[in-house]
Amino acid sequence: MSHFIYADHAATTAVSDTALQAMLPHFTPAYGNPSSLYRFAQEGKTDLERARAEIAACLNARPEEIYFTSGGTEADNWALRGVAELMALKGRKGGHIITSAIEHHAVLHTAQYLEKQGYEVTYLPVDGRGLVDPAALEGAIRPDTILISIMAANNEIGTIEPVAELGRIARAHKVLFHTDAVQAVGHIPVDVEAWNVDLLSLSAHKFRGPKGVGALYVKKPLRLPALIQGGGQEKGRRSGTENVPGAVGMAAALREAVDGLSRESPRLAALRDRLIDGLTGLPYTRLTGDPVNRLPGTASFVFEGVEGEALLLHLDARGICASSGSACSSASLDPSHVLLAIGLPHAIAHGSLRLSLGAENTEADVDYILKEVPQVVAYLRELSPVWDRDAQKPTWEL
Repeated sequence: MSHFIYADHAATTAVSDTALQAMLPHFTPAYGNPSSLYRFAQEGKTDLERARAEIAACLNARPEEIYFTSGGTEADNWALRGVAELMALKGRKGGHIITSAIEHHAVLHTAQYLEKQGYEVTYLPVDGRGLVDPAALEGAIRPDTILISIMAANNEIGTIEPVAELGRIARAHKVLFHTDAVQAVGHIPVDVEAWNVDLLSLSAHKFRGPKGVGALYVKKPLRLPALIQGGGQEKGRRSGTENVPGAVGMAAALREAVDGLSRESPRLAALRDRLIDGLTGLPYTRLTGDPVNRLPGTASFVFEGVEGEALLLHLDARGICASSGSACSSASLDPSHVLLAIGLPHAIAHGSLRLSLGAENTEADVDYILKEVPQVVAYLRELSPVWDRDAQKPTWEL
């Protein structure tokens, strides 16, 4: 393979050298269990708390508001299930939860689980750009609403939600507000105070940190019930021996990402816009997501008359790594729930392509993608039973 272009950074990223170097000592010379009392172990505890403080500073939070988890999925589960359990302990079991139709499955499936436990869930619709309407959120709040969970940025189409405004509405109604910020942290400025959030999820491997570590921000004085019972780590809320290398790597990667935002975001946005300009020029092709309020490195498209899975396989053969919908559910043949929620018909939603750029991508990478994608799309359309080869358009009338 003469080319290898990784354009799937929304799925995961390579660990930065800064993060790797920060982690390495904690695998061998400084491997002590931070819960032990002797000095050798307490050095690890010190580094763990430094990592917590660094992550908090990057979010404009306090160190005691950061709880380490195994990643974004665990953090989302803890936020929703933790609030539900907390309210049940206060005599409000079976309350009302509001989320959106385009959330990551870590939120959607948890909400569905809670429905089976007697909670009522409202799934707010989004417009054609993937945006939640603040007025619709305010109209959905009820006296028994216990939690609102709206993502900061969508993992498939890259749309950035008006989180601060949504948070203001939640706060005005005295309802707890959670945001899944897994795709946002390290890619756009994140400020838990300005965003008016009570809970925020993040995951290290989305911003060049290691896999298997994330965090949940919990605004004081909110105190969720324990997620895991055991040795009482994480202030008794999440037991289990702390992942010191992961936490240290996460902090180093996040600090590096935040410090580089003013330089890297415009660079990625320029590359992204070249992809958008080049690929939306193809017939029967459209950009999905908000054309302006979107993540700097993410561009998502649908190509009519093309199957997304076939598109990915042919691009892979040409050395391009991309995705069709979410990487967490890419084995599914069902069309993306996000694309259906923004109003795309099933037939068109099947032909999606997400290109998400990162630190190692270059102008030459974009040149190659812009050369190869149109060729693959044209080839697949010629083979497609739903493509009129004479008229050069889909056979359907939508």
